[in-house]
Amino acid sequence: MMRVLIVSFYYEPEIGAAPSRITNLAKGLKEQGVDVDILTCLPNYPQGRIFDGYRGRFSMQDNIDGINIYRYWTYATVSKNAIKRVLAMFSFAMTMWAFAFKRKRIKGYDRVIIQSPPIVVSASAMLLFRKLYRRNVVLNVSDLWPSSAVELDFMKEGSLSYRYTAMLERFIYKNATSIMGQSQEIIDHIKQFEPEKRCFLYRNLSRNECAGNLDIVNHPRSPFKIVYAGLLGVAQDILGLIKNVNFKELGVEMHLYGAGNQVNAIKEYIDTETKNIYYHGTLSRKEMDKALFEYDASIVALVKHIKGAVPSKIFDLLPAGVPILFCGCGEGSEIISSNGFGLVCANSDYKTLAENIKQMVNMPDDEYNRMSLNCRTASTGKFSFQHQIVNFVRFLSE
Repeated sequence: MMRVLIVSFYYEPEIGAAPSRITNLAKGLKEQGVDVDILTCLPNYPQGRIFDGYRGRFSMQDNIDGINIYRYWTYATVSKNAIKRVLAMFSFAMTMWAFAFKRKRIKGYDRVIIQSPPIVVSASAMLLFRKLYRRNVVLNVSDLWPSSAVELDFMKEGSLSYRYTAMLERFIYKNATSIMGQSQEIIDHIKQFEPEKRCFLYRNLSRNECAGNLDIVNHPRSPFKIVYAGLLGVAQDILGLIKNVNFKELGVEMHLYGAGNQVNAIKEYIDTETKNIYYHGTLSRKEMDKALFEYDASIVALVKHIKGAVPSKIFDLLPAGVPILFCGCGEGSEIISSNGFGLVCANSDYKTLAENIKQMVNMPDDEYNRMSLNCRTASTGKFSFQHQIVNFVRFLSE
């Protein structure tokens, strides 16, 4: 039996795209007969506070669904302050080295999968498991840092922090045994530096147990309900979106789920008057997968085009057959357009988004149902989690 350690800054019971991605990977590998361990920090995301039951500890071990999880303390924060965010990353990058004393266990791993970003954490893990213990390391790249940080205005190109992060980027690419990337743009970017490196396109596909129901049912779409489920942060700027799109005037309902640093401002905004916007807090992944079937469409938005970024929410929506109203460019936009999953507009183009909402509301049933069927069919075929994980295990074994 293959033994794999996954090193990640995020893991369940945390919620959001980042922990969901790693949790699904671990469970998928477990289902394929792989013995999986997790090395992560004490859960705190996205609230920025260590969860109840985990506070007051430096480390602890627990087991979820037969997967051993080794957790170490980190400085928890969701502050926009750059110093605090860097401190959070550096704290776990250092505390994870306490795991180095488990020499026998580490030497028993056939593969170590290291999640990046945070790039400081991945570089520290690369030193520990590749340089010190000489394990075969698969680098899992979900965002391209430091370029993503520049595009999100977290960092200035050419600055000291940029040059330092770029150095770490080259280091982790060079020293990884092989690489997995969440988009083709990421794979192409890495190939510029490491053209001979073995790479695997591993998309953040949904493990929704409801996938496979291909029956078409005429949806009443009255009232037309739109959902956004995910991180409510600056990269998505759902606050700016709801301020610029008049859902009441469009005759539709907008339902929000999730957490992040815009939550309080969003709640304050929608409480001032009736705007057909409703905030429901957070749900577990299983609860959210079921809740998606109640909605007629979903908005997936990014404020700016981020090289390599394909929002995982796209793939979460496919099994439920929820057509997508996408605000963004790049690979995500191409996936939706070429597969008939929904309607697209440019980043922050709220005028076109409103027009797309009108178009979907007034869409004939056969056209709308065809779009929904495209989503559900793809979730069991081209974008099937099960097909991907089987191929990935084969990639790990080679």
